[in-house]
Amino acid sequence: MSIAVSVGRPAAVPVVLPARFERVPVMAAVALLPWLGVLAVCHETPWVVLDLLEFAALLSLDAALRRRSAAARWAGGAVALLLAGDALADIACAGPGHAVLAALVMAFCVELPLAAVCLLLGRAAGGR
Repeated sequence: MSIAVSVGRPAAVPVVLPARFERVPVMAAVALLPWLGVLAVCHETPWVVLDLLEFAALLSLDAALRRRSAAARWAGGAVALLLAGDALADIACAGPGHAVLAALVMAFCVELPLAAVCLLLGRAAGGR
């Protein structure tokens, strides 16, 4: 079973996500746990708080998707907003050289694609 999302005008071709993508939020939340531990050990309190918010939003999106709730649209938007903000903050706070390169790679290869998937999942669930 696939998930179809209409993007743009009503006559636009819908974006189709495979049904297995519904597991992405919970898998991302679980993958975030070790990083939260590293940040906590390093006493990076602001980043721990931001990542805990992302963790909670990812689990909320997963719960809303499982219930087929219209609230999934809001949860997907919240996750996307938090991830995009995290990517922007990482890039803005990175030092010169390799640090900014690592932040850019993380943003464009992990955080922003995950934000897009969560946004599409929420939109598809809200349209059902």
